[in-house]
Amino acid sequence: MATTYFLSLKPLSSPPLSFPSTPTHYQLTITTLAHPKSHTKTSFPKVPLSSFKNNNNTPSETECPVPLDQQPINEYQALSNSFFFSWASSDVVEYCSRLFVTGAVFGLFVGLPVSWFGSVRPESEPLRLVLGSFSSGLFVVILAVVRMYLGWAYVGNRLLSATVEYEETGWYDGQIWVKTAEVLARDRLLGSFSVKPVLGRLKNTLLVLGASLYVCIVVLMNIESNQRKAFIPPQEPGGRAVPGVYNDESARNFEPDAFCGEAITP
Repeated sequence: MATTYFLSLKPLSSPPLSFPSTPTHYQLTITTLAHPKSHTKTSFPKVPLSSFKNNNNTPSETECPVPLDQQPINEYQALSNSFFFSWASSDVVEYCSRLFVTGAVFGLFVGLPVSWFGSVRPESEPLRLVLGSFSSGLFVVILAVVRMYLGWAYVGNRLLSATVEYEETGWYDGQIWVKTAEVLARDRLLGSFSVKPVLGRLKNTLLVLGASLYVCIVVLMNIESNQRKAFIPPQEPGGRAVPGVYNDESARNFEPDAFCGEAITP
């Protein structure tokens, strides 16, 4: 059974007509009506905020002795907001363009000059110069992707782990804190849906870059072997000396005394 209350204000006495007027006093009257078939309205209980806070004004489920900069959730935020490691979590176009620019800049300004000055006749070997520059750019990009992978894998392992290793003041006082159920659920959700896709992208990138670098190395080795075969002189009758090439037959023509006592093979 519900009860309804009506409030009414009735003046106790009429106000005087003379000025100044005095304050009017009212009497509070409460009228109660009973409704046997009316429905009551349910209100949600209010929980005091003090039950969610401690002395440091931090939520109880995140209360832990781990310093703020060593907590996995803060490490993830710092990693995702950094300039270099945020490349892996950006969209595909931005991610690929940044890696391409990094490899192109290094290959053009570092790899190409090294290949140019490392060749005997660079103007006659354009393919070798291009492959050398391209390989150096791929190598630098691989190093960058490996560094990103190590950083994201470290944070991902700390998010998915049930314990947190931390240092209170230095490396000599390492401690281990066991996560609560709420913190563990939050960290594992973040690690599964935010960190694992980034690690998968980095793994695929490493596979593609590694295969490309292997192809470049194989092509360079084939070019080098073909050039060496081109410098090997053919076996000519009479032991004629070939300019720029040393062999025993040509040496006997110029320095016969050096081969005294040795049998000449037919």
